[in-house]
Amino acid sequence: MTIYQELLGEDFQRLHPKLQARYTLLKDKPFHGAGTMSKIETGSVWLKPLLSLAARWQFLFPDNGKDVPFTIKNTCRTLPTGEEEIYWERTFYFEEVTRRFNAFMSIDRNRRVVKDYLGEPSLFYSDLKFAVTPDGRMIIRSGPQRVVIGNLEIPIPRLFEGVVTVEEGYDDAREVFTIQVNIQNRIAGRLMAYEGEFKANTF
Repeated sequence: MTIYQELLGEDFQRLHPKLQARYTLLKDKPFHGAGTMSKIETGSVWLKPLLSLAARWQFLFPDNGKDVPFTIKNTCRTLPTGEEEIYWERTFYFEEVTRRFNAFMSIDRNRRVVKDYLGEPSLFYSDLKFAVTPDGRMIIRSGPQRVVIGNLEIPIPRLFEGVVTVEEGYDDAREVFTIQVNIQNRIAGRLMAYEGEFKANTF
């Protein structure tokens, strides 16, 4: 049972069957997907230096584009502590540069949230709350966040958080996974948004 199955409980069965298969990750069988982001949009020009700095940690990035090739890999693994972790690798192939957006997810059973450490090495932390829509799509929303500096984690005031919404579905007619991601700040507005589609690769 993966952290997503455990967190969602009976609701996991309401996900589209293709999403159930995607989020049922075996430790010896990562999920590989490839597709295209129809659009990737970042924030205002004055945010570019911050986003460029974040890109060094394989986190956010300053690039915009349309029809950008994209790959995703999710690997389930067991840490030395015995805790189960899902390693997310998202790669965006712009014409001039390749960008990565990596994360490490585990579960907080007491608070019923996913712990999401973003960047590599991790620069940023966010609680994530998962839910299933009536038509079987996955909705992910962020909660409290922290800046990570080595072993130190500093809470981010709510006003300065990046408010994240992710919606993932499956289009039966076209046989593709669909994805929409939106990251907003209450002061600065959009930090990043992208949407597109991908298919599972089999090896």
